Amino acid sequence: MATLSNSLHLNHGLSLGCRQSSFLSPPTASTSFGFTSFRRRFVSASASFDNDNREYVIVGGGNAAGYAARSFVEHGMADGRLCIVTKEPHAPYERPALTKAYLFPLDKKPARLPGFHTCVGSGGERQTPDWYKEKGIEMIYEDPVTSIDIEKQTLTTNSGKLLKYGSLIVATGCTTSRFPEKIGGNLPGVHYIRDIADADSLISSLEKAKKVVVIGGGYIGMEVAAAAVGWKLDTTIIFPENHLLQRLFTPSLARRYEELYKENGVKFLTGVSIKNLEAGPDGHVAALKLEDGSTIEADTVVVGIGAKPAVSPFEHVGLNTTVGGIQVDGLFRTNIPGIFAIGDVAAFPLKIYDRIARVEHVDHARRSAQHCVKALLSAQTHTYDYLPYFYSRVFEYEGSPRKVWWQFFGDNVGETVEIGNFDPKIATFWIDSGKLKGVLLESGSAEEFQLLPALARSQPSIDKTKLQKASSVEEALEIAKAALQVKQAV
Repeated sequence: MATLSNSLHLNHGLSLGCRQSSFLSPPTASTSFGFTSFRRRFVSASASFDNDNREYVIVGGGNAAGYAARSFVEHGMADGRLCIVTKEPHAPYERPALTKAYLFPLDKKPARLPGFHTCVGSGGERQTPDWYKEKGIEMIYEDPVTSIDIEKQTLTTNSGKLLKYGSLIVATGCTTSRFPEKIGGNLPGVHYIRDIADADSLISSLEKAKKVVVIGGGYIGMEVAAAAVGWKLDTTIIFPENHLLQRLFTPSLARRYEELYKENGVKFLTGVSIKNLEAGPDGHVAALKLEDGSTIEADTVVVGIGAKPAVSPFEHVGLNTTVGGIQVDGLFRTNIPGIFAIGDVAAFPLKIYDRIARVEHVDHARRSAQHCVKALLSAQTHTYDYLPYFYSRVFEYEGSPRKVWWQFFGDNVGETVEIGNFDPKIATFWIDSGKLKGVLLESGSAEEFQLLPALARSQPSIDKTKLQKASSVEEALEIAKAALQVKQAV
């Protein structure tokens, strides 16, 4: 599940015992948003609040919250000081698993908790519920925040709890875009995936399903359809665009993946729109009616049409009307002293391309959390310098004839050069004004994948004609590597 929203390109897509302390915010970075540095003293002698740990509060229980918690621990500032309040019943986990290994059939070794708790995805210690207890972090589960009083520095939860904070980190992520109820968006058998409960509900349907329709040709659509193949189900992908992952894949690249899916039995309906979802006599979804009047039978429907930043109840802390989300500076500070935003919900300066962006991706969730907490707790003043990175892994279930894994780094602007025949490798290079801006690689080696971020960040000048004449992916990468070495030598 991954998205990058911005005002120019790569527009993919589209969830306190009392302590006394003070801290000095690092000097503000130069931005156009009017951020100010500040000094705040957090003092609270009141016992009328429902959280014991009040110095630092994180709202949201996703990956960003989990990585922020680890950073607080690493700085020795978590024990008795940090509270996390989340709508989920689980400690933070690596959410990408939900549309990948979590959906595998039971006989194909599906992922299950505690196997993918944060921070196992980056090689860190697995942060189970016991880990938070051991580190003195207060966890408030299944109780989303519904309102904030900025003057009093308090939060109110759905159950009526009143929480106090000294510094607040908003890590609420996104909510799934849904079909309206009036066109059948809430019928039994219609699924959306954002959390474990959603994935569990889908698995229950897959166990009984005969005809699955996946709506959406993005990350979720591709990953869910690949998982459905593992169940040996009649699977169809429907989307209004002309080809898969249109905001990143070129038509030629998309065709390669579509052919692979078709070889695995997946059917495609492209360039079509859905009028409504229809129920059968039992009230369960039975078909999709398209705008052209045709009907597609389905007993299980998965909707993957994007997500929206979960900004309520924080709408007055500085929203970005261009890309959505809560606008922050390069240290993840909002325009309100003491309030920060990280992960999917943050609209931040994408320094390398000089624009404001909002990135829905686990890599950004991890890095933004770590950068924010370090800036908050230390003298760090350098601004966040993120390189866009996206990937997907599909058909990885046990017994699959071919496992697929691609990575993309950089910006998909300019002309493209495609090298390779997808058997198994293929690479696409984006070149703008003679400079290499982005690279996508399928089925590369570890060494080849490690080259991609260096290429995308350095943006070396490259001979497009020479690249086009490369006889293999390996030769093309060697040409790009040589261009990188020339730039580094200058």
